[in-house]
Amino acid sequence: MNIVLHQPEIPSNTGNIGRSCVATGTKLHLIEPLGFKLTEKALERAGMDYWDKLDYARYINYEDYLQKNPGARIWYATTKAKKCYTDVRFEPDDHIMFGKESAGIPEEILVDNEEYCIRIPMLPAIRSLNLANSVAIVLFEALRQNGFDEMERSGELHHLKWRD
Repeated sequence: MNIVLHQPEIPSNTGNIGRSCVATGTKLHLIEPLGFKLTEKALERAGMDYWDKLDYARYINYEDYLQKNPGARIWYATTKAKKCYTDVRFEPDDHIMFGKESAGIPEEILVDNEEYCIRIPMLPAIRSLNLANSVAIVLFEALRQNGFDEMERSGELHHLKWRD
């Protein structure tokens, strides 16, 4: 699975998303300009000590991203979409793009990709969800649809044992 952030602005969101990507074996694609430096403390704090384990790529712009990922099937997560994220079938190599916190994905990109635009349902009183939360919601649905491939599906207690 691949998560794409189009011009993210808030380092703690990107740090949290990076941590989710490490936990799920997901590649993170960052399309510039970024609203922060990848060395910022807020990014490191949110990603904790996982950032060095993150598989990520940076692109100078959207065209650079498209050129370096030919044939990628890209889903565009936007509050403007007609289709719900649970109504599509994600494939293991899909890319799921999210826009910057203040404006989302540019409408010029959305118009050209309407059939691949998806949304998270929410009440109309709110403009949007937090970016890191939105990524987690859609990413884990995509992973669920693909059987959580290679991910641990059960855990152990630290001090005690589960009763059978």
